[in-house]
Amino acid sequence: MDPKIAAAVAAAEAAGPGPGESVRIDSWIWAVRLIKTRSLGATACRGGHVRVNGERVKPAYNVRVGDEVRLRHEGRERVVVVKRLIRKRVGAPVAVQCYIDNSPPPPPREAVAPAGIRDRGAGRPTKRDRRELERLRALRGLSGMGGSGTGGSGRR
Repeated sequence: MDPKIAAAVAAAEAAGPGPGESVRIDSWIWAVRLIKTRSLGATACRGGHVRVNGERVKPAYNVRVGDEVRLRHEGRERVVVVKRLIRKRVGAPVAVQCYIDNSPPPPPREAVAPAGIRDRGAGRPTKRDRRELERLRALRGLSGMGGSGTGGSGRR
């Protein structure tokens, strides 16, 4: 381990809870950078997106070393095992020292350009172009252009 990271881990542990003390789950998932803000962590707990050892938990649940935390956030599930308890938010290299990541790999990003992007200066899509776009969106499950008759230009 890099000496700077080791020093930062030591400082984070010194600022953390003492022996026998505990840390709230919403605070811990924020401190180890699994979630951007503590309030988002609390909201995720209240929404049932955080599980500790298989059970849904409230934001004030006290997490302990060895607990398995499952967090569903931004379309991805993170599975981590608590290695260290910290209260203060730390840098990313230090944060990864506080848990063991057992998460499944993230889904691959699409290398293909998203359907519906047109070249600049191509003008307004023709009826044929529009039908092809709708067909592509329907194939991808993004069919948001129904025949409801709303949202049109108002021309007749």
